[in-house]
Amino acid sequence: MRYTVRFAPEALEQLAALEDYISQAGSPTVGARYVDAIVTYCMSLAAFPLRGTARDEIMPALRVTNYRGRCIVAFEVDNAQRIVSILGVYYGGENYETLLKGQPPSR
Repeated sequence: MRYTVRFAPEALEQLAALEDYISQAGSPTVGARYVDAIVTYCMSLAAFPLRGTARDEIMPALRVTNYRGRCIVAFEVDNAQRIVSILGVYYGGENYETLLKGQPPSR
């Protein structure tokens, strides 16, 4: 059975900022394609929600996975409700551990 994938407002803001950055540094087409690919990757968590590494020491139920080596996707899995919550998308070495510590769970 598949899970529902939801994006936190912060994750959507991060994706928009990443697309803007790539669009200004390169081209709008490349920026849009890259962000679309990240979203598609995140949506694939609906079929394989326990992908990545558990990082309970940062936040309970937190998991992280990489997209193409430069992007970290931080998410929570609620097995009872079958929901994957994308909490953040961190690009280019952003310190996601510091940014996520103290953030309340999305549930």
